[in-house]
Parts: sequence; structure tokens; C-alpha cells
Amino acid sequence: MSTPEPSPQTTTSPHRSGFACFVGRPNAGKSTLTNALVGTKVAITSNRPQTTRHSVRGIVHRPEAQLILVDTPGLHRPRTLLGQRLNDVVRATWAEVDVIGFCLPANEKIGPGDRFIAKELSQIKRTPKVAVVTKTDLVDNEALAEQLIAVDQLGKEVGVEWAEIVPVSATAGRQVGLLADLLVPLLPEGPPLYPEGDLTDEPEQVMIAELIREAALEGVRDELPHSIAVVVEEMLPREDRPADRPLLDIHAFLYIERTSQKGIVIGPKGARLKDVGTKARRQIEALLGTPVFLDLHVKVAKDWQRDPKQLRKLGF
Repeated sequence: MSTPEPSPQTTTSPHRSGFACFVGRPNAGKSTLTNALVGTKVAITSNRPQTTRHSVRGIVHRPEAQLILVDTPGLHRPRTLLGQRLNDVVRATWAEVDVIGFCLPANEKIGPGDRFIAKELSQIKRTPKVAVVTKTDLVDNEALAEQLIAVDQLGKEVGVEWAEIVPVSATAGRQVGLLADLLVPLLPEGPPLYPEGDLTDEPEQVMIAELIREAALEGVRDELPHSIAVVVEEMLPREDRPADRPLLDIHAFLYIERTSQKGIVIGPKGARLKDVGTKARRQIEALLGTPVFLDLHVKVAKDWQRDPKQLRKLGF
């Protein structure tokens, strides 16, 4: 008697879905990597450290899996109340995800900041950890090989067993797909958690505020990045427009900490703020797929990074 063919259910691997987060010190390439994996911009990037302030979820859809990426702020030794709150966000996220990716740039030697994070990771026993060596396009093969050995050594020193060590370049698109391939098997079995086509669960208003902040961060002096917060006060469709020519009115405030910073953000004769508005508007229109009128105003919220009441008002 011939044995029956196995049914398709028994031969296909089960669907997996779960959460992964990228951690690392500020400016280790976490947001750029999140955007590269998702295939579109869901996290703001900047060459200024500590750009990310919200845990952004980017969603990677595959036939066999759904990988939800949580992008956390860079863990650092905090100097302000905002800094402490950002670190709390990171630790709370680590406790809830299925896999942790630790980002270490290929072009920078492992330093005290990396060791600090690795030691923190060694306290989390059950969650698999993948070491991701980022920015590999900035080094030659010899330097990359040295960094991979150093990362392996770091794991041994602090008692972290890496499930994988993966070199990637998000900007050059190198090995980004391979990283997803290696993260998927570490997720639990389960159905998709988000509908096909969803790329993030960030509210539109938060994403718009982040795009404005990204535009405002470009080209400002070094002391300003952490002093800028953006709040979208209002988003309303313009009433008297025909259906085939809609226009969305967005009113937003850029908050800074001191009156002296106002001139830096606004620029001579308002030129800088106008440039910020133009850049942000293009990004917002691409995100929403509709024409936008963007109205920006600059306000002073004195020392908001240290003031619990102001932090609450600004969404931290």
C-alpha cells in the first residue's frame, strides 16, 4: 500500500510574528536600519546623536512572517530629566520584545558606551540578542573583520551569547535582507499582528511632528538638537476646496528652551524657518499623499527638558 503524500500544511513552515528592537548608543544607525528594513521612512534620521525620542514601530511584511521593529532612543548616561525618561523608554521596550538587535558602528572602536549597554543586555536572560555591525560601507574588509572579532569578544566579556553577528550597511542596502532572514526564525509562531500594507502604527500627527523636527535639525548649531520639540496643534482639511483639489491645513509649534535660540531657528528675515517649512512640507505630502499648507510658529518653553510639567505637555 502506498503512503499518502504529506499535506501542504505539514511541509510549510508556520507563520511567525513578533517584535524586534534595535538598541545601541546614540547615532549607531538604528533609525536608518529600521527605515531600510521597512523600505520607507518611518523613523527620522539625523547625523546628530539622540534624534529618536519615540519608540517607532516599523512593520516588515513577508509571506512567512511579520517583523515589527521598535526603534528606541539611544541609551546614554542621562544629564536631564528628558534623558532619564528616554532611558526608561528603552528599558521598558527591552522587557517586551521577542528579539533585541544591538547596533555597533563598524567605523568606531567599541567604547565605554557600548560596554555599558552590553552589560545591561546581559541582565536580560531569555530574549535572543543579535549583534548588528552597522555602517560597513565606511570601512575596508580588514577593519570590518577586526570589528566583528571585537564584537564577539565583547559578548564573551560581559556574558552575552549572540544568536548572530551580522554586518550590514543600511545606506548601501548591504545584507539588510539577510538581517531580516536571521531575525524571523527568532520570532514566536503566530498570525500577522497588523493588516497587510500597514508600515507603522505611529499616529500621523506624531510622524508629521517628527518630520518637521528632522527638517529643523538640519544645519543648526550643535547645541540645539535636543532643545527642539514639535507639537502639531491642528490638522484640518481646507473647507472651500473642490473634492479633486483637497488641501490639508497643518498648524504646528516648534518649542525651544531659550529666547536666544529663536533667532537660530527662524534665521535672517525668517529664511531658515521658511526652508524648514518647505522641506518638511514635501516629506509630509509624500507621507499623506495630499497637498499640505504648513503653518509653523516658534515658541519658547523655558528649560523644557528639565521641567516635568513641560515634558508632559510636549508628549514625553
